[in-house]
Amino acid sequence: MKLFEKIIIGLLSFSVVLLFSVAIDFPNTKAYQSPKGSFSATIVEKKGLIKKTFDPFESSKVTSLRHLTAGSLSAKFMELDYNLANVINEGVAVPRILVVNMPREFRRIQETANKKDIFFKTVLPLVLTVNEEILSDRKRLLRIIADKIRSGRIRSIDKLWLVEISEKYFLDTLDLAELLRRVDIIPPSLALAQAAEESGWGTSRFAVEGNALFGQYTYQTSYSLIPRKREKGKDHNIRAFASLLDAVRSYARNLNTHRAYREFRNRRHALRRSGREITGKTLASKLKSYSERGEKYIRTIKSIMRANRLNNLDKAIVQKSFFKKKDLE
Repeated sequence: MKLFEKIIIGLLSFSVVLLFSVAIDFPNTKAYQSPKGSFSATIVEKKGLIKKTFDPFESSKVTSLRHLTAGSLSAKFMELDYNLANVINEGVAVPRILVVNMPREFRRIQETANKKDIFFKTVLPLVLTVNEEILSDRKRLLRIIADKIRSGRIRSIDKLWLVEISEKYFLDTLDLAELLRRVDIIPPSLALAQAAEESGWGTSRFAVEGNALFGQYTYQTSYSLIPRKREKGKDHNIRAFASLLDAVRSYARNLNTHRAYREFRNRRHALRRSGREITGKTLASKLKSYSERGEKYIRTIKSIMRANRLNNLDKAIVQKSFFKKKDLE
């Protein structure tokens, strides 16, 4: 190897180590201000439609989106033979349909069963897709931990990834054990029940105008929707998103990072260690802080899961192929 090549390799190695050290030494300044808090630099038009998002953690860069009708969405589900009963009863794979916006006229659907059916079919593939993304990161994290136990070291390329993932999960320093608690799935039954409750089954103004399925708070007035019936003395807004997928990603990261949900993560980690299934039924009680209603809120979430047999969806899987916006037009 030539002297020049040795010098270049040495400089690169030093840069990697320096970058990792700087990232560990300087704490992340991002912090949630409320249990539902979640921030990003999302620009919202006056009409409430989002034009662009600049959140570095959101991979969905969507511009000038229009809303599908409930009828066209229902027809596409039927065309793809997407039957929720088959998913629940027979374990049929869910079509990977990533719907961008909730239909605007959704609130005008009179039949409750039809509204619920479209809502769950819309949100379920999004939740399963986000869980896939999380599991991909978790798989790499487990491999890094195994390598460290075996060799006593972490590869430079993995150190860089750990810096990125630590920032994504709001950790000031590298803590593999804590990362393992945070980088994990949200049970679909729980996510669906909370989305239904927080968005009024997809009919709320926040869901229709801002893709806000989970009622996440923000104190950035420029990137949000203002609650019309906000209590006097409170200044929170509801965070808006460029797509429903972004909303689900943000919700999962909220539960996986906020201090209010530490018990949720610890319980989930204990289930992992004991080899037990991670279910919404088991974890729902750990989310009292999500709503000021506390225990009443938890009872509501459990009731939604039970009445709609959502617990059977915790084992649901999503198809490999994608159906994008153009496929739904």
